[in-house]
Amino acid sequence: MKIAKKEHQINEEITDKELRVIDVDGGQLGIISAKEALELAYEKDLDLVKIAPTATPPVCRIMDYGKFVFEQGKREKEAKKNQKVIDIKEVRMSSTIDTHDFETKVNQAVKFLKGGDKLKVSVRFKKRTVAHPQFGEELLEKFKAEISEYGAVDKPTKMEGRSLVMFVVPKPGKNN
Repeated sequence: MKIAKKEHQINEEITDKELRVIDVDGGQLGIISAKEALELAYEKDLDLVKIAPTATPPVCRIMDYGKFVFEQGKREKEAKKNQKVIDIKEVRMSSTIDTHDFETKVNQAVKFLKGGDKLKVSVRFKKRTVAHPQFGEELLEKFKAEISEYGAVDKPTKMEGRSLVMFVVPKPGKNN
């Protein structure tokens, strides 16, 4: 079982005859044989790492590989921590929804949009109401008008099975 993913060739894994070598402090040592470069790295008690395998000749650097991998992992964690994850929240309604229930769904949608989440609004048709999709379209138009201050329609209404679906994204600057 491998614990770390290995992206670079190090030390004896490098089989090229000639390499362009960069020293620990970033200075170029020039084009030398792989054997010489490996000896230089071992003298300084460091590793020879191939950092640009596609270059001609390949570029290698003398460095502490363990420290390099650790710092790279640290940078990746930091980048991941700074990412904003956007969830898709769903608000479901029936085509025969009552006024107060509709207002509750609107308030719930506004809360989601203020939180910066995308919103999927669906109107579910039960039994014979599926024969009258215009009621669902009217309901979604009314819903769109109610939340227009906080969100904009990303994808227009469309039928998915027995549901009429619309996607809404938050407006920039309106979230807390």
